[in-house]
Amino acid sequence: MVLKVFFPSCCSSAESGILIGRWISEQNSAVILAVVHFPFIPVQVKQYLSEVQRVTKVSVSVLGSWSNSKQEKEESLSEFLEDLGTIFSHEPWIQISKEGDSKFWSCSTLQKHSSNPKEEEIILVYYDQRKVMLSHLHPPLDTATSTDHRADDASKLSAIFDTVAKSKILFMTDRYDDGPIKLTHWQSDGVEASIIVELMKQASVPACMLLTFLLSLISGVCRSRVLKFWPLSFLWSKLSTCEQLGHRLQHLQVISINKKAQNQTQLMRKANIFVSLLIDVALGILLMSWLYRKNRIGHLADTLIPVADHVAEELQDLLQWLMGAPAGLKMNRALDQVLGRFFLYHIHLWISYIHLMSPFIEMILWYVGLSACLGLTVALCILSDIIALLTFHIYCFYVYGARLYCLKIYGLSSLWRLFRGKKWNVLRQRVDSCSYDLDQLFIGTLLFTILLFLLPTTALYYLVFTLLRLLVVIVQGLIHLLVDLIDSLPLYSIILRLCRSYRLAAGVKFRVLEQQDGKPLRLLMQINPLSYGTVVQTYRLPTYSCYPKDSWTSLCKKLFLGELIYPWKHKEEKQD
Repeated sequence: MVLKVFFPSCCSSAESGILIGRWISEQNSAVILAVVHFPFIPVQVKQYLSEVQRVTKVSVSVLGSWSNSKQEKEESLSEFLEDLGTIFSHEPWIQISKEGDSKFWSCSTLQKHSSNPKEEEIILVYYDQRKVMLSHLHPPLDTATSTDHRADDASKLSAIFDTVAKSKILFMTDRYDDGPIKLTHWQSDGVEASIIVELMKQASVPACMLLTFLLSLISGVCRSRVLKFWPLSFLWSKLSTCEQLGHRLQHLQVISINKKAQNQTQLMRKANIFVSLLIDVALGILLMSWLYRKNRIGHLADTLIPVADHVAEELQDLLQWLMGAPAGLKMNRALDQVLGRFFLYHIHLWISYIHLMSPFIEMILWYVGLSACLGLTVALCILSDIIALLTFHIYCFYVYGARLYCLKIYGLSSLWRLFRGKKWNVLRQRVDSCSYDLDQLFIGTLLFTILLFLLPTTALYYLVFTLLRLLVVIVQGLIHLLVDLIDSLPLYSIILRLCRSYRLAAGVKFRVLEQQDGKPLRLLMQINPLSYGTVVQTYRLPTYSCYPKDSWTSLCKKLFLGELIYPWKHKEEKQD
């Protein structure tokens, strides 16, 4: 039988005393938490351990004795430590002794109440108590493919990590306390604390109360009936800026809750949201300072109108090309002229609208630049909405061409079923047989011929404007992908993995230390941190997506049939 003793490396220089910790009978393991050194009264030790056990819900007890011969003054001390096993009755009674500065310790067990005491092989495992205390062991993500052996190892490690983490109250006493019991553990030389952190904790309470009050007012305004009327509700659902503001408002509500986080997942989520908001606002302020320096807003406004005119002129040249013989193709002259003049008139209206708004462009951009203080993501969403407004004529051309092309495609498919004696049953959603008379077939043939010969002209306009629309959608999609990256990236977890990798533990590894005959096997337990990919996958923040959720097959089918593609349709928010 192998007995595993997990010994904290911070207690290797402790004075002689008794070992307190938790005995895990399922694993035949002992997790040493601290050393109680002399002088002590056994009754007070039992009362102290019962109080710790009541608070932590961990069965903490005296597991054995610890002897540091370098500090011993009496030869009878080792015998006294053995006799303590009768006072603190624990089976087995573990005896660990250190001789001088030797790194090879003696470790044995006593089983006084056993009729057949067996010699047990002992493995001494050293662990960093501070790192194990502050770390959080993550279960394997791919539980479906993980073997039972890996799951069993993870549960064993979890028991050890939970024992140290739940015994936090045990580590809150140091050698400067005037209590009757003196402990040696990772904080025995002084409890770790930060004045800045404590001041921030005290200041966070009134700050959260004020933020909660302001958010309640903003939420009340957002839920008012005024915003539910058609024009405002339509704009709120279609503009990505409004969606992003609502998303950030939810984030502020999460971090302003006064309730303490119940588990590690909630704590990490709050920290990730707070750091994401902080960095987002900092980047937005940097952008705002860059825009208002050296009159860049005025230069941008002076550049915007010529660019819009240049785009309109290029569209006019494109339409003139389509109204001729594009690429040598023979188009239907009458339909080609009608469509070309129709789109040219829309471009003329658009140019008039741009020049009408030109005196106010600089003022609009000046106020839009101020919105960058709300965050870089808000500024990017405003940029996406500005692109959508400036290319609204391209969207109109795409809608007109798509509707006309879709009408002809569905008309041709319906007339093709007429030739085969079929029809579409709307109620049963299937194709049924049907008999047609001669007049119906004649009219169907005439309409089919007209639609078929007009289809190339319509398809060419639809193809050109669809490509232009897809170009705009790709630009907006890249902007929204950047916004989603800033919103969902767990920056706090990544910084924690970079600076204190042991805080995010994926498992442990054991390194065999130098051995000596007759001494127990010595192992050093080291924490394996999570990989960066796993950190992002585990702590990624929920966000909304502004790109369509269609697959490539569905997207190509919609483009072929002329169905409209709405890139602004948002998915439902992901749940935790």
